Amino acid sequence: MHDLMETGPRVLIVDDEAPAVQNLAHVCRKQGYDVTTRSSGAGALEALESRQFDLVLTDLRMEKVDGMAVLQRAHEIDPDLAVILITGYATLESAIEAMRAGAFHYIAKPIRLDEVREVISKALEMVQLKRENRQLRDQLTDPGPGLSIITQDAAMRRLLEMADQIASADTNVLITGESGTGKELLARQIHDHSHRRENRFQAINCGALQEDLLANELFGHEKGAYTGAGEARPGLIEAADGGTLFLDEIAEMTPGMQVKLLRVIQEREVQRLGSTSAIPVDIRLITATHRDLREAVTSGHFREDLYYRLDVVRLHLPPLAERRDDIPMLAYYFLRKHAARIGKDVEDIDPGAMAALVEYGYPGNIRELENIIERAVTLTRSSELVVSDLPPGLADHSVRVVREKEGRLPTLAEREEEYIRHILDRCSQNRTRAAKILGIDRVSLWRKLKKYGMSEEEES
Repeated sequence: MHDLMETGPRVLIVDDEAPAVQNLAHVCRKQGYDVTTRSSGAGALEALESRQFDLVLTDLRMEKVDGMAVLQRAHEIDPDLAVILITGYATLESAIEAMRAGAFHYIAKPIRLDEVREVISKALEMVQLKRENRQLRDQLTDPGPGLSIITQDAAMRRLLEMADQIASADTNVLITGESGTGKELLARQIHDHSHRRENRFQAINCGALQEDLLANELFGHEKGAYTGAGEARPGLIEAADGGTLFLDEIAEMTPGMQVKLLRVIQEREVQRLGSTSAIPVDIRLITATHRDLREAVTSGHFREDLYYRLDVVRLHLPPLAERRDDIPMLAYYFLRKHAARIGKDVEDIDPGAMAALVEYGYPGNIRELENIIERAVTLTRSSELVVSDLPPGLADHSVRVVREKEGRLPTLAEREEEYIRHILDRCSQNRTRAAKILGIDRVSLWRKLKKYGMSEEEES
């Protein structure tokens, strides 16, 4: 599974109308995405079989193979793949059907380019987060009583012990932390260690759905509640009765939904859409956010009364850069995992490479560490990983750290070369995007690359 940041997001665009394909492809390429286009659903299925994608934008109505068939096959191949459906015949019924089938979003024609850019950006962020969380779930182990997340960091162990301690209580929990630190994994651990573990753990991302769709998912509906509601359906709150409801990205919830959630917490009952009667529910509520919820209250974007209901016990997951004691253990865990998967006899990490790994900042947290190790295992020709097996930006960072420890500060030219390499790595070697970020034109960037002996390096 490739990394969106290292290789560039791969987008498949499907529509039987050529102008629509061309417009969407132009928008996506301007954002630096790797775009593949197909003019039919059948062509899309062939593309999905032959290449891995991060995002699919597909028209809903097409001859023979429609957008729903593309959506279904895409998720059979890769459950984490984001699919956005586009249609000129938008109805609430078809939107709900699409979301129930697993679509990330549903866009009505005529398309607004600003909306498309924003939805695509959120979809790709969601894909990255889902893949990070999947990797975190894959690394579960049992390092000690009451603990199930791989760690030897003292602060993390204290946090996990606290999570285990409050698991048996029914207090609401707010989990904070950067993207990719494992907030849903921690929520699941709390549920699994609680007296509710025999009942359901229901999770939903509050930032992934529009308000009406989120309300339908959470509260359910009665038959005839809206056009297309052919039968009654319970929502996630009802489904979590006796268990745990996990609301991720709670700060993205709209003011209207905040009021409805507050009522559920206060009254311990839920009312389906289209119903006049309330249904009692017994749930444990765990929420999560990467934002400062207190600041959202101050700015007026989040209700203060709801905030105090949610923030009964707060658990903050630190970024990997603050868990440096865990980096060697995690690095060896990923080494064994990917060496076994690829079938390579790689057993160790050179001390120099390990020092570079420990010193690095990991803006992508644990997922980024795994990507680095997977790449190194794939490229190495030795039985141990060395500094040259690591990505150029990380290796350059290691050299700088060594210089500083030896008492020699890098020159301005060395810092400039290191930063240019870092930006190129972040842009998947796309020099147009790199020049824009650096604030220079492409010709000036080419001159600098030539100056530092980088002009002959292949551009992807």
